[in-house]
Order: sequence, then structure tokens, then C-alpha cells
Amino acid sequence: MSRPSQLSSSSASSSYFVPPDDDTSTTQLHQQAGSIGVARTSNRPVSAFDIRDYDYSSDEDDPAHTESRFTVTPRPAPLPPIVSRNSRLSARPIEKRPSGQGRFFSRKRNIVLLVVAIAIIILAAVLVPVGVVVLGPNLSKSSNNSNSSGGGDSGPTGGTNSTNPDGSGSPAPGSDTPSWAIGSVLDISTWLDKTDFNLTFTNSTVGGMSIMGLNSTWDNSARANMNVPPLTEAFNYTETPMRGVNIGGWLILEPFITPSFFEIYDLSQGIVDEYTLSAHLGDNAKDTFETHYMSFITEQTFSDIRDAGLDHVRIPYPYWAIENLEGDPYVEKVSWRYLLRAIEWARKYGLRVNVDLHSVPGNANGWNHSGHQGQVLWLNGTMGEYYGNLTLGYHERLGEFFAQERYKNLVTLYGLVNEPNMMVLDATTVINWTSNAYDIVREKGYEGYIVFGDGFRGVSSWAGVFNQSRYPGMVLDMHQYMIFNQGLIAQPHSAKINFICQSWTSDMQMSTNPVTGHGPTIIGEWSQADTDCLRYLNNVGVGSRWEGTLNVSDPTSQVLTPSCPGGTNCSCDLANATPENYDDAYKEFLLMSAESQMTAFESNGGWGFMYWTWKTETADATQWSYERGMSAGIMPQLAYNRTYNCTNGATPDFVALGLMETY
Repeated sequence: MSRPSQLSSSSASSSYFVPPDDDTSTTQLHQQAGSIGVARTSNRPVSAFDIRDYDYSSDEDDPAHTESRFTVTPRPAPLPPIVSRNSRLSARPIEKRPSGQGRFFSRKRNIVLLVVAIAIIILAAVLVPVGVVVLGPNLSKSSNNSNSSGGGDSGPTGGTNSTNPDGSGSPAPGSDTPSWAIGSVLDISTWLDKTDFNLTFTNSTVGGMSIMGLNSTWDNSARANMNVPPLTEAFNYTETPMRGVNIGGWLILEPFITPSFFEIYDLSQGIVDEYTLSAHLGDNAKDTFETHYMSFITEQTFSDIRDAGLDHVRIPYPYWAIENLEGDPYVEKVSWRYLLRAIEWARKYGLRVNVDLHSVPGNANGWNHSGHQGQVLWLNGTMGEYYGNLTLGYHERLGEFFAQERYKNLVTLYGLVNEPNMMVLDATTVINWTSNAYDIVREKGYEGYIVFGDGFRGVSSWAGVFNQSRYPGMVLDMHQYMIFNQGLIAQPHSAKINFICQSWTSDMQMSTNPVTGHGPTIIGEWSQADTDCLRYLNNVGVGSRWEGTLNVSDPTSQVLTPSCPGGTNCSCDLANATPENYDDAYKEFLLMSAESQMTAFESNGGWGFMYWTWKTETADATQWSYERGMSAGIMPQLAYNRTYNCTNGATPDFVALGLMETY
């Protein structure tokens, strides 16, 4: 939220899909990156950030402990041809057989093959009781794949391997978890929720990301509704707009979505975001956050989203789902398996997914939904390049993971970084980083759409920056809110509807035209809220523009004069009331606001929208919850069946209908 394949199997399997010949391992990637330079090529801008080389070396005596050496090297120019991820063979000279020895070598070869076959049969008889590896549709893995989850979770390689590092082959008593994995994120006994997870142990990875919990088979036959194709077919965004919703406040906390985490503390304790809360909780953080992951969003959530006539979900997730940096208090890696399970639930109900890296090292915007509010250090300051390169490293891993066949037609949108604050960050630096991130994700094999944020620069500023001939499948993500702009929030209710139908429709027309804007455009976040009154919306302990109590530390951002229409008698009491206390005129306005925005975001070639957000804890946050809004009658009961479309009649005079402008 801004603040300024074919059917593979009809049944689940308890085995894993593991790409073959996976014999490497990896740990954390937070070694320091050196400074680099990149030569200009004919088709890519000069950048201070480029793909890194990873050199993973393991101690043969203890494969549970792996050392990674992180180096930064310039990309050669011009770029070499991309080699298929399926290619694992290297060129080698043809060996000539010595003259007169053909029969001897043939006989010797047959003996060797017989011995090997017997050994394989014996080995299979030993390993089958431990676990069976079932190969899924995707049988390839690039040389950069590694068998580790990092942070002490790496161990012997293999699909369902439960051998100890000492080679004893003895699993932990009462489980197939090897002793070296006890207490790690791979230890199922530490999982608070085991629903719909594959509970067979594996330390195998794709792109260095754990597959623990995933089944080897999947079913892509589902269809969200009759307006969109089933998951066995591609989604044509130029012909069919997406209608989706965010699952916010789940894998990254946002105080206004889940106030119960923050309201129990005194402001003097300084607990204002996930970072400070995690630090305060200490050893209790893991169970606290995992309880939230398992209860706030469930399978029923995805069923309800489908039943609302929606067809996409955007799932924000943080970098600590991959790993913590040194000194981070976050709960490391646990959210990764919940993200993967959520994607499978989306599959079950025919919902396509936008995975969104919502938080990056160093913080791209300084807001609490990036985990740690405060300074913007990503691509900024003395550590900016370091954090930028770390994030590129994550996209090497994530790009390869989501390039798997199982995610084709399902994970159709891949977000690079949420809301880079280009009001603070250098635009050229962010653009060059984005170019390199795009190349990395493509080179790792991801074929879906790659999403970049507009950085709050305006649609016209992106004309010609990422043209589709050089960057095919690159999509601009705009976040449209009326309430974080002091001028818009002061508009009367009728004027707000007109602004949506005129200005935002015009913006979409400009943005989707590659001459005047980027081209392919989505609205990744929006809300029907018409005030910024909700508690914690502007940060914990901060007031509102509406009442003139926005007492932030930055004097240039403070709003200490009421901003409601007219500027007098501005109260948040009515706006923060629960829906049963809304009067009929206010409900009519809120429904018209929502439907007019949906219309605007689908107009003029727009690719559609994702509402922020599906669920909130409390009823006073109904204007931020699609789920609660439907129950209150202020959202359409089916996203594709709407009453108002910006053209059917004049905008009502809400004052004449009895709606106060200070409401």
C-alpha cells in the first residue's frame, strides 16, 4: 500500500518433484559485495548493478555446513546467447578406442555395467522404504540450483534424504528428519500447522529455495469463473482484464490491518512495525508469527475470493522469507512455506497469482509495510549498492524457482520490488537496477509477466523507458489512492467520483499507449476509503490529514490543518464507524466509488486491478477490506457484475441526498 500447464494429476502425492542431479548446496547470501562497473551494450543501459557469480563450496567431511563465497563481476558485453536451463552437458573431446582392443573393452564395459546394475538394485532396496522421489513434469535444474535452505538447514543432498552428515543414515527417533535438521525450518515437529503440506522430509531446493512441503503433482483444471480461462490456458490480459485482490497484512504485518499486534503496547516502547515487534518478542516471535500465518489466511480465504467473482490474488512477501541479514530479528524462512501453500490453494480455485517481493534489504520506501519504517537505504547511501546486489541475488533464486513448469499459467505476474520511493531514490539508479533484475529473472527461465512499480513518478515519465521490444512482458504497476494526497482528500464526494471517471480514466489511456506511457499497465493497489482516518493507517501513533493531526517527524510531511472539504468540523468519528452505522447516502457513495474505480482501471486497454486488501481484523477498517465491504453492501457482490460504470447517468449530488461533506 502506498503512503505519500496441463493437468498433471488429479490427486495429491506425498512424494516430491525433485529435479535430478542436484548435488550442490547454498547458505546465506549476505557476504559483502564489492563495487563494480558495467560496460554499455547496444541494448542495455549502464548500471552499477549486475549479475553476480556464486561459488558454493562444501566441507566434504560435513556436508551440513557449507561456505558460500559471494563475488561481484561485470557482465561481459555483448551478452552471450542464453543457454537452455535443460542443458547440463558440456562439450568434451571424442576419445578414440585403441586399435585391436575393441572386444576387450566391450567385454570389460559389459562387466562394469552388470556390476553397476546390481549395485543400483541393492541401493534401491535400501532407499525405497525411506522415501520415493517422484519426478514431476519439470525435470531440469540449472547448475546454480542448490540443496539448502540456508541458516544451518543445509545438509546432504537428495530428494527425501534423511542421512546424517556422518553417513550413519539414522534419522531422528520417531521421524524421518535427520539429526542435523532438528530444530530447523525443515523439522516438521516445529511446524504449528501441517494442513495440506507434504510431510515427507527433503532438503532439496530449486534455485536455492526449499521445496519442503510441496507435493509432486498438481491439477490445473480449475477456472475461477466463466469470464476467464482455466489454468490450463494462458490468460490474455490485452483482451480480458484481471479482477483481483491483495492478501495484505499476512506475511508482512501492517498495523492498520492487524492492530491487535500493536495496540497492547505503549507508544513509549516504540513498537511500530514488524522489525520492532520481532525484536521485542525475541524467542516468542516464531510461534507468534506462525500462529498468524496459519489463522489469518486459510484455504477458505481463496474459496471466498473465487466466489466474489475475482480471478487474481497478489501475495506480498518479505525478503526474510528467503533469509535474514545479520542482526535482523525477523522470523526467518517460515513464511516461505506458507506462501507456497497459498499458491497451491489459489491453484485449487482457479486464481492466478502475482507474487510480490514487498520488502527488500535496506527498505525501498521507508514505510512500515516494508518491515522497518525509517530511512530508505536500498540503492541509497553508502550501503545502497550492497542492498541492491543482495536483492538481485534473491531474484536469481526466485526467478528460477517460479520458472518451474508447475507455476506456468498460475504465477503469471512476478513483482520485482514494491513501491520503490523514487521521490527519494535516484531515478536512473532504480531504472538501471530494474533493467538488470528483469534480465536476471528472464535468464533464470521465468516466462510470465515481470512487474515494476511506477515509483510515484507519473505515467508520462515511463514513456520509452522499458520498451516492449527490449523488455517483452514487462508491466507497469500503479497504486491509486485518493487519501494520501491532501488536495484529493479535500474534494467533495461528487467531485471524487468525477475525478475517478475522468482523470484516472485519462491516466490509464496515457499509460497504456507506449507513445505516451509505458504500455501494459495494472493497478496493483487501490481502496474505496475516502479518508485517512483509520487508526495506524499513517503509522502507529500518527494522526490523520483529515483532522489535521498528521504529526510525523518530518516537518515537510506534517499536516496540522484539517483537510476535509471546507476544512472545518473535520471528524473521524463517522468515517471510523462500523458499517451498520453508515447512512444510506454514504453507502451509495462508497459503492459508486468502488465500481467507478473498477471501471477506470479496466478502461482504455488497462489490464485491470488488485484491491487492497481482502481482510482486516476489525470492522472499523471495512473500507480497506473487500471481504467486509461485500458484507456491508459497499462492494459489488460479483466483481464482474456491477451497476455503475461512469457513463450511466450524472453523478449524484450527495449533499442533496443528505451526506455531509465532513462524513
